[in-house]
Amino acid sequence: MNSQLLPKLLVSDADAAITYYTRALDAQVQLRVADDHGIVNHADLTFGSVTFSLAQSVEEWGWNDPRSIGGSPVLILLTVPDPDAIAERMVRHGAEIVIPIDDRPYGKRQGRVKDPFGHLWVISGDLRQVR
Repeated sequence: MNSQLLPKLLVSDADAAITYYTRALDAQVQLRVADDHGIVNHADLTFGSVTFSLAQSVEEWGWNDPRSIGGSPVLILLTVPDPDAIAERMVRHGAEIVIPIDDRPYGKRQGRVKDPFGHLWVISGDLRQVR
């Protein structure tokens, strides 16, 4: 068996989050599971070779989304070929820039975006090639 780490993002509105990630990241829904009350307790999405999950926050289960606890204690690092384009697309669909995408002294083109559900994404890529 291979080890795997799969982040599961807890959100205040799972269906709105599914819509956001499919539009902003061009993610594809692989699985959506809802209970008898329509609450999505698991959804798998893919973006290129990346897979992540999400679920509706449920306070009585201890499943708290970032906004319910005053912010996200986790940074999600997403490495992509064009971090500028991905950040711009996320913002166009409702995210906000926390740290602008720029060339960093440690050899990455990187910045930080907060999605509409309070999750913090570090959007990273290689430095732009000067032609």
